Amino acid sequence: MNSPNQNFSRIDYGLILILLMMFLVSCIAIYSAQTTGQYGTNFVLRQVINYAIGIVIVLVVIRFDSDQLMSISWYLYGLGILLLAFLIVAPSGIAPTINGAKSWYKIPGLGLIQPSEFMKVFLLLTLSRVMVIHHQKNPVKSMETDALLLVKLGAVAGLPLLLVLQQDLGTALVIFSILLGMIFLSGITWRLILPLFGTASALMAGIFYMVLWHPQLLEKYLGVKQYQFGRIYSWLDPYNYESSTGFHLTRSLLAIGSGQTMGKGFGYREVYLPESHTDFIFSIVGEEYGFIGSSIVISLFFLLVYHITKLALTTKINFYSYMCAGIIAMVTFHVFQNVGMTVGLLPITGIPLPFISYGGSSLMGNMMAMGLVFSITYNERHYMFASE
Repeated sequence: MNSPNQNFSRIDYGLILILLMMFLVSCIAIYSAQTTGQYGTNFVLRQVINYAIGIVIVLVVIRFDSDQLMSISWYLYGLGILLLAFLIVAPSGIAPTINGAKSWYKIPGLGLIQPSEFMKVFLLLTLSRVMVIHHQKNPVKSMETDALLLVKLGAVAGLPLLLVLQQDLGTALVIFSILLGMIFLSGITWRLILPLFGTASALMAGIFYMVLWHPQLLEKYLGVKQYQFGRIYSWLDPYNYESSTGFHLTRSLLAIGSGQTMGKGFGYREVYLPESHTDFIFSIVGEEYGFIGSSIVISLFFLLVYHITKLALTTKINFYSYMCAGIIAMVTFHVFQNVGMTVGLLPITGIPLPFISYGGSSLMGNMMAMGLVFSITYNERHYMFASE
């Protein structure tokens, strides 16, 4: 039995410091966002509660070592699939439609819970297990074994991808990015990866063409919602849609641009931007703290990704390395997409800024992922003499 001192020595204090700084940034930015008087809700208090729940999730997840995580990964994957599938047929009292999307369960006492946020974590665990088992069964690599692994990974990610695509395009893109990130680290030969990425790029270009010229086909055969088309159109020409779907983007550009280098200071907001405490929280940072403050926030994510990358490279357990690759891909895409959409570089997809934006499900899912990262340092001491 480990003593309390031994348990404390196995905690990743560097990661705690990074998350603590993000927590402070989140509370400060959300406080500024809610001063517009648009809502009567204290979102700062709710975000503190969300973080408290996230800490509980971390304390639970941290105790699972690699063998235990591998053993429960398929069960978690199955649970996530069931929750996503039931959303399709669930009555509105259980799964309400919000902003044209049916992506949440209404839980008494907890509010709205989005299962796709947890499915992302379940998926990266399952993909990590698939890669570990595949390499154990196929120690000698070949084109055939690499192709088989590629098919396995695609099949595992394909089902939740299709289910989430019916609910939320942004989250579907996150799942796709997790798949791509883990394929990069899977050891699959580039002779298979390059044609795959070429095909994916051509497919994306084809979809973009269809959005512009034949949206009715995507709506009919892929179930893409009309409001999702509006996001593309308003991204390409936001000022032509300023009174409708381009309103958030034009206001975000004005807010960030007006912050200039140093920003206007805490509480000195002048640009009205509704719902800014969620997906457009970066606009608040840009207006009040300017380029300097925005750069500091982005640097926190660089530190987070660097920290996880360092763990992935130093761990002796392949499962942990694959798991870290999935988490890095998930966090990186979230940040890239969220910041990109607030400055007009990418279409608006409703993806929050991890650990900063207000939101229960998103924060809990991300804290679950951080619990997995904490578990590496907490448990790997037991495996320090492992052969791999």
